[in-house]
Amino acid sequence: MNPLQLLISTISGFVGIYLVLLFIRILLSWFPNIDWLNPPFSILSQLTDPYLNIFRSFIPPLGGLDFSAILAILALQLLRSALMSVQVSAGMQSSLFG
Repeated sequence: MNPLQLLISTISGFVGIYLVLLFIRILLSWFPNIDWLNPPFSILSQLTDPYLNIFRSFIPPLGGLDFSAILAILALQLLRSALMSVQVSAGMQSSLFG
């Protein structure tokens, strides 16, 4: 595995982990009695809210529902898909030239 493939694989892994964190954050937002100041929830909030706030500036919550999370997840999925296609093409190039 060449360094480019390793870098892309690592970034793709981090994006996958971040997607899981986003899903957990979104699912937990359905429970109104969660105290977001408690340590496990505050850490999750600190990790995910800056990214979600980018999309909240484009799509404000409508009727108490936050649709910006759908756009945020879609953007990460597109990034991960692009990284995987670059990794495959880099792997094919290295096998041709290496």
